Amino acid sequence: MKAALYPNFQKPNALSCAREVCDVLDRCGIEVSVSELFRNDFSDKPFVKFEDIREAAKTADYVLAIGGDGTILRCAKLLIGSDTKLLGINTGTLGFMAGLEADQLDKLSLLTTGEYELSPRMTLDVVYHSADGDKTATVLNEVSARSGSFRICEFEVYSESYLVGRYRADGVLFSTPSGSTAYALSAGGPVIEPDLECIEMTLICPHSLFSRATMFSPQRKLIMKDVTVRDDSMVINVDGELFVSLRNGDSIEICRGKNNINFINLIGNSFHESLCKKMCKPIK
Repeated sequence: MKAALYPNFQKPNALSCAREVCDVLDRCGIEVSVSELFRNDFSDKPFVKFEDIREAAKTADYVLAIGGDGTILRCAKLLIGSDTKLLGINTGTLGFMAGLEADQLDKLSLLTTGEYELSPRMTLDVVYHSADGDKTATVLNEVSARSGSFRICEFEVYSESYLVGRYRADGVLFSTPSGSTAYALSAGGPVIEPDLECIEMTLICPHSLFSRATMFSPQRKLIMKDVTVRDDSMVINVDGELFVSLRNGDSIEICRGKNNINFINLIGNSFHESLCKKMCKPIK
């Protein structure tokens, strides 16, 4: 059994947590792999194997992302198309996607017995179409399209070949159920359980009295076209990272991803327990 570590040492306590994780895994008889970039941080642990994290992610049974939700999102991209399971260990601020807290590392022994919950998370495949060619990406949380300036943008959304609507807004989000508790939640979208497969569309600051989030079947193919007449562009981000700039006449296509990401939960909390525990913190 093999586990690869994906730590974010910009997070407080991530290094000490990662070192302790190595020791716990070794005591459990699990082979440990860490990126060659961190050799100096683990040079005193002779049992640690150093290799490229992209290669390790393909051959490991588990990848342990140590940090916050952003760390988990970046790590998830390495696992697209593989059967490797992802466990997030929270050393960040919120850690809503994490399946373990940094003070619960004794539970890592459950990896050897299979006593954990497995949550397959839906992804979205994104295709950008322009006169210069196509570009693709896969996201776990959301695709966001926003004005590249401070001006309102205009766009059309189609489901297959049917016009859903023409909108004037600051932007739009296309989210997975996992992404419903991220940017879409802040934009007024609903909370969706992760195992309820759908594509959520949430407008960002729409110039309308009657705009609500819309859920589409995961079998639908959605198309968004920029119809802004000004000579500026919409900025497309995938899971918080810049993807492309969309100009008048360009379009993006969103559909259910071909691959799921398999998340591990060692804590045993239900989705709603985690929601109350994590999301209610700022208002207590």
